[in-house]
Amino acid sequence: MTESVIQTGAIAPADRFEDLAYRKAAWRILPLLLLCYLVAYLDRVNVGFAKLQMSDDLQFSEAVYGLGAGIFFIAYFLVEIPSNLILHRVGARLWIARIMITWGIISSAMALVSTPMSFYIMRFLLGIAEAGFYPGVILYLSYWFPTHRRGKMYALFATAVPLSGLIGAPLSGWIMSAFNGDHGFAGWQWLFFLEGLPSIAVGILVIFCLSDRISSAGWLTREEKTLLQTRIDAETAGHQTHSLKEVFLQPRIWLLTAIYFCMIAGFYTVGFWLPTLIRQAGVSDVLQVGMLTAIPYAAAAMTMILVSRSADRLRERRWHLALTAVLGGIGLFISATWSDNFTISMIGLTLGSMGAMSTLPLFWSLPTAFLGGTAAAAGIALINSWGNLAGFVSPYLMGFLKDTTHSTTIGMYVMASALFLGALLVFKIPGKLVNR
Repeated sequence: MTESVIQTGAIAPADRFEDLAYRKAAWRILPLLLLCYLVAYLDRVNVGFAKLQMSDDLQFSEAVYGLGAGIFFIAYFLVEIPSNLILHRVGARLWIARIMITWGIISSAMALVSTPMSFYIMRFLLGIAEAGFYPGVILYLSYWFPTHRRGKMYALFATAVPLSGLIGAPLSGWIMSAFNGDHGFAGWQWLFFLEGLPSIAVGILVIFCLSDRISSAGWLTREEKTLLQTRIDAETAGHQTHSLKEVFLQPRIWLLTAIYFCMIAGFYTVGFWLPTLIRQAGVSDVLQVGMLTAIPYAAAAMTMILVSRSADRLRERRWHLALTAVLGGIGLFISATWSDNFTISMIGLTLGSMGAMSTLPLFWSLPTAFLGGTAAAAGIALINSWGNLAGFVSPYLMGFLKDTTHSTTIGMYVMASALFLGALLVFKIPGKLVNR
């Protein structure tokens, strides 16, 4: 009895010290990374808002818009893997700063687009500039947090997506409404120019505020560094070692890529088409569209955190991911079937956003559970680059089907089916491999 009490008393302070150390690391790292992703994602998908004016001003068809929105991911695909390998070699601080500053400049320059070809070129350049950011951060967080703490960290980071909608949707609507015609520029031009500037500023901030590794974090005590590094080293020792060639030939990596492709198809259906779908439901004013777009994003932010907390607490990954994907698919199906009923359509879009957007942080707990080091850098980039091709296929297919059928219904059914397929494929991954 006495021994038990002594042991309990000895363990509790150690556990508390560890929790406090990780909390300290999270508070130092996550807010900055979240801010980075918030402005990054805003620059990536503000083309969905710009479309409300730009397509009419420049006479772009739905297919032209869909191709331009999606061509970003072709460039993303081409340079993603080398970008992540460079980050692993030179460090996150300088590489993430470089990414943010270049994409901020290019995003602001989107205001100069005047033809379909210039639209394609600028979106392609934006993809080159941003490639490596998201997988780079996923890799970076794996340097700091062990698997059983990582899901929550991914979720907190990924809440930048719904937060960018929650903040950026009303802001984008306001910019396009308030600045339209100011100094001879259209509202969509002001939108691109103004929303690119924060990325440049935050990129400069990263240079001074981000620590590359645990060992270089001057804000941690020696004891905290030792503890955090010991935890990571112990987990890394259990990872399978793979050469770059083995990573590319590993069937499990390609299965994860297929799953991610399905999830991304639903994710970017929401990201690129949500403003259009709300306008299609009967809302014409761009400011009102912006305000209403914030509703699904707010619901998605809460869902991300709650579901990821549950996955970490229960150390169960597959069912959490599969069920959120199913929820997203059901939501897209509802919004498409009842697109002529504003209330039901908004409920569907909200459920679709909650499910589709929550799949991303849950998904990244899978590959990082068994990959480490250079294999993790290459594997994460491989999955993200190939999977993100759905970011090209999804908007282009939606635009093509809308031009062909004069409705988004069939396209929404296809994207909902992709989420259902992804949910089924999740169970091909062994639970013992990822449920940590």
